Amino acid sequence: MDATPPLPAAPVPPPAPVAPPLTPQDIDHLRLLSIFHYVVAGLAAVFALIFVIHIVMGAAMLTGTLPMDSNGRPPSPHEQRFMGWMFIIMGAGIVSCGLAMAALIAYAGRCLKQRRRYLLCMVIAALSCLFTPFGTVLGVFTLIVLLKPSVKAAFGQAPA
Repeated sequence: MDATPPLPAAPVPPPAPVAPPLTPQDIDHLRLLSIFHYVVAGLAAVFALIFVIHIVMGAAMLTGTLPMDSNGRPPSPHEQRFMGWMFIIMGAGIVSCGLAMAALIAYAGRCLKQRRRYLLCMVIAALSCLFTPFGTVLGVFTLIVLLKPSVKAAFGQAPA
């Protein structure tokens, strides 16, 4: 007979933490946040499109229909072309960044409604704080709601 000692019992893993179920109030908060994301995205797009004026002014400078006057004498064509391109490039950059931000805010609203892409919603909520005052309010409230354990669990994330 073999006299080997019996193996010790395997340790029992602790039970997984159970997240509280999503309350009707949490469901309502997520629905409202989704709607407000669409509204703020629309406002951000409108504010971004204000800079189309710079693109139009730059094009007018390039064609010569908007003469720039410096000290009472006509500007050189090189100076006018340079300023025209600067207006166009900067205006187009601001418009494109603003519209991209508006699209991301709208997409985050869609993800909130579908309860998916938790990390994206968190990042966009933090970034929307840059769009004062509406984005700041929306971002702070979104972060508060998303940090609740029940909401985090509804997105398929393990609660902390």
